[in-house]
Order: sequence, then C-alpha cells, then structure tokens
Amino acid sequence: MAKDIEVAEHGSFSSKDYHDPPPAPLFDAKELTQWSFYRALIAEFIATLLFLYITVLTVIGYKSQSDVKGGGDVCGGVGILGVAWSFGGMIFVLVYCTAGISGGHINPAVTFGLLLARKVSLIRAIFYIVAQCLGAISGVGLVKAFQKAHFNRYGGGANGLNDGYSTGVGLGAEIVGTFVLVYTVFSATDPKRNARDSHVPVLAPLPIGFAVFMVHLATIPVTGTGINPARSFGAAVIYNNDKAWHDHWIFWVGPFIGAAIAAFYHQFILRAGAAKAFGSFRSNPNNV
Repeated sequence: MAKDIEVAEHGSFSSKDYHDPPPAPLFDAKELTQWSFYRALIAEFIATLLFLYITVLTVIGYKSQSDVKGGGDVCGGVGILGVAWSFGGMIFVLVYCTAGISGGHINPAVTFGLLLARKVSLIRAIFYIVAQCLGAISGVGLVKAFQKAHFNRYGGGANGLNDGYSTGVGLGAEIVGTFVLVYTVFSATDPKRNARDSHVPVLAPLPIGFAVFMVHLATIPVTGTGINPARSFGAAVIYNNDKAWHDHWIFWVGPFIGAAIAAFYHQFILRAGAAKAFGSFRSNPNNV
C-alpha cells in the first residue's frame, strides 16, 4: 500500500495509510460528453445568480435605508454587519446546496485555485468561470429590473476603491481577503483531513461561509469587498458606470493572486508537497 510521507515533529519522516486522489487531467475532452458536466455548469450559473441577487439587493437596500437625504435614517438598514452576513450566509447556503453537484465554487478565484492544485481540469475551470460570470450578470440584472431607481441611485452594488485608499491598499486587501477564503476552501474540503480527523465532523460550507463573512467585515470599508471576480464583474456590467470600471482590474488580479498563494501554501507547505516529492526521489533506487 502506498504511504503518505509526512514530516514528523522531530524532523523524521513518518507515514500514514492514505491515498491522495489522483490529480485531475489538464485536458479532459471526455467531460464535454457527460451530462454531469453540464449539470454542474447549470448549478454554478444558478448559484451565482442567486448569490448576486440576494447580496446586491441587500447592499442597495442598506444604502437606501441609511440615506438621510432620501428620507432614511443614518442608523437604518442592516448595516455593514448585515451586509457581511448576507454574503457569508448566502455562500454557506449555496455551497451546501451545490457541493455535491459542482463542488460549490461560485467564484472564479476558487475555481482558479483548485485548477492550480489540479483538483479540476482546465476545461472545467474555463466553463465554470464563464458560467459564474453569466450567472452574476443575470443576478444583478434581476436586481436592476426589480429596483431600477434605487439600483442607479446607489451604485448598483458595484465594487470600487473607497475614498482615502490607494490602489496598492485595495489590491492588497483583495489578495489577502481571497487568500483567507481559498485557504479555508482547501482546508475544509481536504480529504486527508477528513480521513485523519473523522471524529471531528466538519460541515465544509460553514467555515467557508464564515470566511466570507469575516473578510467582508474587514474590507467593505476599503473596496466594498470583491474576493470574487464574478461578483464584481456582474455588478460592473449591469451598472456600467465609469467609476465601476476604473479600478475593476483590482477585482480580478487581486483574487487570482490570493487564490494562487493559497493553493501553493496549502499544497506545498501544509500538505508538504515538496517534501513528499523529495522523499519519493530519495527512495527511488533508480535515482543516482
């Protein structure tokens, strides 16, 4: 039986009976002939649509209710805490609903991180990202259809740098925020952890939803919190204002960098990918 090589506390190598799932093929054209693949795309599309519909409505509703000039109360609405709960809560619900169908990505950055870790194929990753972006556009489109006056007046829920913050700060906030999210996704869905800590039940959508909630609390004042390129893209497309597009690149570059760092950290540092590769190299008698 193959053994999983780990670095023990005292620096020596120990082993556990565990088989890592094989890496996903980079190109798997066979997926395009399977109904399960298209079912997963539909799940990603609908989940992202619902995510944007609920969360952007919450953002616009909060701005409307707290707008003193519009007859609201400065302390009205759900507040930043409520907005953060909206994003975190919807991710919890939607990941729970779609995890067994599509993996519950609902975020191009998550898909990108899993691609780098060879958890999904390149074909699946590309189609997922397209489905997520189309779902986001559709979700925000529904918000505009139902709340057109408020949508235009309160910025359409679009992300952007807030006053007083530089581009570097905004980019850094998106990188760190997405790192927290994608790192949590890897940790919560790690099959090795599930095998090792089977006595500690982990409902994966729960920590993922809490990660989204906590990141929103920290970064709403900076960028409005993107950490999801589809969320930022959908709002920018439907609102289509110069301000929404001005710093839009931050909400793609930042999340993709954060996802890449999280994938590397989890796979090669925490999971000791480099150590396992080196250990296999040393144990191979054919190597000189």
